[in-house]
Amino acid sequence: MSVHLHWFLPTGGDGRTLVDRHAYTDGGVKRSRITPVSGVRAPDIEYLAQIAKAAEHLGFEAVLTPTGTWCEDAWLTTMALAQQTERLKFLVAFRPGLISPVLAAQMAATYQRVTRGRLLLNVVTGGDATEQRRFGDHLDHDRRYARTAEFLSVVRGVWEGRPYDFDGEHFQVEGGLTALPPDPLPEIFFGGSSPAAGPVAAEHADVYLTWGEPPAQVKEKIDWIRSLAEERGRTVRFGIRMHTISRDSARDAWATAGRLLDDLDPGTVAAAQQALGRSESVGQQRMLALHGGSRDDLEISPNLWAGVGLVRGGAGTALVGSHAEVADRIEEYHELGIEHFVLSGYPHLEEAYWFGEGVTPVLAERGLLAQVPASPLLGVAGGGGTQPPGGGGAGGTGGAPLLLAGGR
Repeated sequence: MSVHLHWFLPTGGDGRTLVDRHAYTDGGVKRSRITPVSGVRAPDIEYLAQIAKAAEHLGFEAVLTPTGTWCEDAWLTTMALAQQTERLKFLVAFRPGLISPVLAAQMAATYQRVTRGRLLLNVVTGGDATEQRRFGDHLDHDRRYARTAEFLSVVRGVWEGRPYDFDGEHFQVEGGLTALPPDPLPEIFFGGSSPAAGPVAAEHADVYLTWGEPPAQVKEKIDWIRSLAEERGRTVRFGIRMHTISRDSARDAWATAGRLLDDLDPGTVAAAQQALGRSESVGQQRMLALHGGSRDDLEISPNLWAGVGLVRGGAGTALVGSHAEVADRIEEYHELGIEHFVLSGYPHLEEAYWFGEGVTPVLAERGLLAQVPASPLLGVAGGGGTQPPGGGGAGGTGGAPLLLAGGR
């Protein structure tokens, strides 16, 4: 079992701070700077293309794009970026139930043909009732997972290439059909820590994705999902979603983590913790429990830092250390059964280079990568515009209200 490395596309904005404020500074859509925030980068297609090209150049297999009302649409954005890349796959996050499962199956099939097989799917059931209502979705937590199970049953049924009927509580389909099924079928990534989520993952997921908890807790999740899948005669693979701060020395890495923490004033942290505490997501509550809202003892496991989760919804931990130390931790998770590592860092362009030039060669030397990427230091062509930008000051904490984005 080899390690698969993926990166993240910040389609809601990027920068040198952990706090998301892009929605209140227009995200660069209007290109105005009425309420500028230091260190924030707009998620325009030019900047996202730099990250996508860098990820491809550095040997990442795919990039995850989030879903929500706080970011650009993942389907449209990644289709545009697919035209500017050659091999990079796109792990497109979407919410089942907001569109017809037959339409979703058709979209995936078209996407595969247009991109020549570069689509992966990240199914996000949704753990925040407030955000779900923004989409017009008023189901409670457990019923959303029940609907997800039906949704994926229809999608897989329609992909069989012949008329498909389904009569469920949430969907009724007569003769559902995708005339030309996707080839290959997109792998389905799925996450969820609640009792309602486990059976859905066991029945429908190709890859079960967890946020970056300490190894012992991750092992418990793997054992849980693996047991449920075996009861159904299935095999599920596993992935983990976390951030990275990798440097030439551990001292430099922890100094960077400290700077990110220093940017956060107590009021910002308190507001974020209050908002995140209202989430229905069991996974989000597990993230919050790792630090309890305190800045003390944020290294919750060797090289695993919970500081990101003080203000950020969703993935709230980062691997922090020297390149060898970060590789050690990846190898530790890999030994537990984790195959896919979906990574990110602030800012995403620079951190992709730190990881790709520092950690990836170490993993290759250890024989953990199925395909060793060419060294980006050897002048291998990887598309224009992939060098880290020189601009951007230190991230500030003032100037705009707090926006909490989760589930990514």
